[in-house]
Amino acid sequence: MDAVLLVKAAIMGIVEGLTEFLPISSTGHLILAGALLGFDDEKAKVFDIAIQTGAILAVILVYWQKIRSTIVSLPSDREAQRFALNVVVAFIPAVVLGLLFGKAIKEHLFTPLVVGTTFILGAFVILWAEGRNHRPVRIQEVEDMRWTDALKLGLVQCFALVPGTSRSGATIIGGMLLGLSRKAATDFSFYLAIPTLIGAGAYSLYKERGQLGADDVPMFAVGLLFSFVSAWLCVRWLLRYISTHDFKPFAWYRIAFGVIVLVTSWTGWVQWTA
Repeated sequence: MDAVLLVKAAIMGIVEGLTEFLPISSTGHLILAGALLGFDDEKAKVFDIAIQTGAILAVILVYWQKIRSTIVSLPSDREAQRFALNVVVAFIPAVVLGLLFGKAIKEHLFTPLVVGTTFILGAFVILWAEGRNHRPVRIQEVEDMRWTDALKLGLVQCFALVPGTSRSGATIIGGMLLGLSRKAATDFSFYLAIPTLIGAGAYSLYKERGQLGADDVPMFAVGLLFSFVSAWLCVRWLLRYISTHDFKPFAWYRIAFGVIVLVTSWTGWVQWTA
């Protein structure tokens, strides 16, 4: 296995882990990082989705006590049943729309113009949401959510099918706008990520299995490892961060990053590719 390729896989894993759960779009960063590294062929696109599994394993580790207690209590505990149902309900819209429009989205929206624009538009949504005064908070903890709340969050998550939007950003900010506390919105975004990203990774690997061989195992293993470690560190940091801070710094980062993408693409300084 080419050592340079393994280094690229490690870098992409770090990018995935650090950006998957922040409201700054992991897909957008992976597209652009892959373009700069020359790591953007068809196999690399499968790799980008597959290494999300490493990031999800980090979430499972951080939330293991809650996940384990829910599984154990599921047969008899109404609260555990309601929580599991909410995750399933929120998961369904992205599955349906992803299967219906995923191919068209990949063909037409994975471009520097779309990524840069959605970075900036998403930033203004964050600033608007954080700037609203006296937002009514109906739901302090994820256990207080109703299935209708979960469905609304599932529909909001579908905006993340557009690259550059950010799945975590859509669900966290969307949750806050729907009346969830910052903590509840962040926690549910993480829980919802587990079936969403594992499903996307498994589907992508199955669909593109003909492109992969035994020689690709080291590359995927490196990407998964670095994705797991960086995501574990990032999730633990974010949970501490939200206890005393808002998401405005991420909005300003999105604007700066989006402008850089648009300017360098328009001037030709960087040859971004889809």
